[in-house]
Amino acid sequence: MTGTLTVEKRPSPKVSPLERVTRTSGGRHLGLVAALALLAAVGVITQPGTFATTSNVISILALASTIGIITVGMTFVIIGGGIDLSVGSVMALASVWATTVATQEYGPVVMCLCAMTVGAAAGAVSGVLVSYGRMVPFIATLAMLVAASGLAQRLSDRKTQLVTPENSLIVDLSVERFLGLPILVYLFAAVVVAGWILLNRTTFGRRTFAVGGNPEAARLAGIDVRKHTVLLYALSGLCCGIAAILIMARTTTGSSTHGNLYELDAIAAVIIGGTLLSGGRGTIIGSILGLMIFTVITNLFILNGLDTSDQLIAKGLIIVLAVLLQQRTGK
Repeated sequence: MTGTLTVEKRPSPKVSPLERVTRTSGGRHLGLVAALALLAAVGVITQPGTFATTSNVISILALASTIGIITVGMTFVIIGGGIDLSVGSVMALASVWATTVATQEYGPVVMCLCAMTVGAAAGAVSGVLVSYGRMVPFIATLAMLVAASGLAQRLSDRKTQLVTPENSLIVDLSVERFLGLPILVYLFAAVVVAGWILLNRTTFGRRTFAVGGNPEAARLAGIDVRKHTVLLYALSGLCCGIAAILIMARTTTGSSTHGNLYELDAIAAVIIGGTLLSGGRGTIIGSILGLMIFTVITNLFILNGLDTSDQLIAKGLIIVLAVLLQQRTGK
């Protein structure tokens, strides 16, 4: 007896036009721009004589610059399938190391090189623990967070270290302006552009997406996944070192208290920007837009005299909504 096998075709799930748009990076960016415009409108309505002023806009950009550079490095790490909880402490360690008396004797160039080297080295250690030590990124970077914080306190003896007048060139990054903007804002923009090019126009960027999307497939394709992971964390640490230079310029100090909760702001900005926590998808532009949303929210709370605890609650709700949106449209 012969029979005919009938295969029943299941209808593909319907996708709404809004969901179809939010699944594209361009659509997500437009959504973030719309949210940013809405926040700006709230600022103009609630503080018409303050929010839209040149000084306040510059203040927002200066505040975003330090965390923004860290966010660029965090974007690479999360796209690569990891996470870095140590960025705030590593930035603090880099600022303390660069402002020690011994380092400052050699001038501002050596101070900057010291900050970047310390940051990259700390990031590389985290990468080695994750790749070759087979530690979960959460645990490895949590250990680095604690160790870097302790080392910063030991180096500074829990004291704030001032940038000496001989190294005022670093302070000038925050004081001197070009076309009305502080130099540190241009440094932030340069890091963002360099990060975008590295992620979207180089082999390193393509490998980052591959490693984050499917590490085993990336390995079978000939990518040294462990080495690439170390480089991702070293890059994140390098960004922390550059951010340390900016925080020294803004505060004229190096301190073990710098960077408190910066890791949470950076991770939140990356998530809101559309980068998947599981890795394999994300954009630099999205992360920076997410950062600007958080920075404007902070500015609005300060201008309106609202409590800091309410600000943290609002940020927490935004993070939850962003993750829920990822689960719905993040395929």
